[in-house]
Amino acid sequence: MSVYDTLFLFLCTLLVWLMTPGLSLFYGGLVQSKNVLNTVMQSMSAIVIVTFAWVIAGFSFSFGQGNALFGDLTYLGLNHVGFDVQKDLSPHVPLALFMLFQLMFCTIAVSILSGSIAEKMKFIPYLIFVFCWVLLVYSPVAHWVWGGGWIDHIGAIDYAGGTVVHISSGVSGLVLAVMIGAGKNFDKRPPHNLVITLIGGIFVWLGWYGFNVGSAYTFDSIALTSFVNTVLAASAGALGWSIVEYVQKRTASLIGMLSGMLAGLVAITPAAGFVSYGSAIIIAIIGGVCCYFAINYIKVKLKYNDALDAFGIHGIGGVVGAILTAVFQSHSVNSSISNGVIFGGNIMALVVQIVAVIATIVFSGVVTYCIAKVISFVTELGTSEVEEEKGLDSIVHGENAYFNGELNKLNRRY
Repeated sequence: MSVYDTLFLFLCTLLVWLMTPGLSLFYGGLVQSKNVLNTVMQSMSAIVIVTFAWVIAGFSFSFGQGNALFGDLTYLGLNHVGFDVQKDLSPHVPLALFMLFQLMFCTIAVSILSGSIAEKMKFIPYLIFVFCWVLLVYSPVAHWVWGGGWIDHIGAIDYAGGTVVHISSGVSGLVLAVMIGAGKNFDKRPPHNLVITLIGGIFVWLGWYGFNVGSAYTFDSIALTSFVNTVLAASAGALGWSIVEYVQKRTASLIGMLSGMLAGLVAITPAAGFVSYGSAIIIAIIGGVCCYFAINYIKVKLKYNDALDAFGIHGIGGVVGAILTAVFQSHSVNSSISNGVIFGGNIMALVVQIVAVIATIVFSGVVTYCIAKVISFVTELGTSEVEEEKGLDSIVHGENAYFNGELNKLNRRY
């Protein structure tokens, strides 16, 4: 066990934890003033619900040996999870610390998902859905990729969660949003406070360094490469989005820059420790451009109600990043992988990435539909007309984000 690696991962774990409060603020500024607290609560409650789901069985289902499809019950209730290392999972750090680091990944995945159903889903059914989703969707996919499952066996790679975190949460969020329906919130309302969104975006951006760099589990050349690539990708994604936005609309908006930043970070996540600096920039620019068109054209054309574009940024960005990883992966950057399409003509690397992406999309979508369908038999998923009219903050949570006078003023405007 290395003391330095332990301290390194401890810091990265705290940074990744910061992403969930950050995303709650990011989303909170984008919704109507009467639904701010509900939107924040959807992200923050993920910390509570996911923690218990992860402790009870999620970690075991993800990283227990099991078989190619599902982990076993070795770590049920955190049994055998303590200060000692586990040579297959955490050879340099305590297994309990590795467990917490992975818990943060699961938590942010749920927080991402909540963006698709902001202002539209009842709170208690949402919490029930989250608990089931962690066990039945996230944990199996995490096992396939990082726990010795079948995706790992066929040679597909995912450095820090493009497939596990972003594709699964983005697709699941979209399916859940479509099932709930448009309601009265189909027409996108203007964000009520972009300053809050900016503050949240800064926290998410900062936390992402722990997200990607910590995935090396030690501060070596791979960790440093992923750090540089993450810095470059955030700016490249913002640049790509902003250029297209200016060409299309003759505006350069704050929300566009922040969305592009997120798209670039999502796109580089599966590739951060596998590609060169130049490749990272190209991947992020492509990610920013693809997410822009997905949100501004494909979403409009198909008329699906992805409330805060969780699928448009995380789902699409994750798919783009996972596929481009195979295109740009380089053995000279990371000796544990082979060259990809560009540097080695390795078409098979691209094939296995596409297989992993398709499998994750189909599995996440189908199981999400089944979970939501079962819950809908017991209780309604979508908000009522009264809740939509008066706002979820006062009805569901009994409080408001703003003083009544200011709240009424904001509600008249938005």
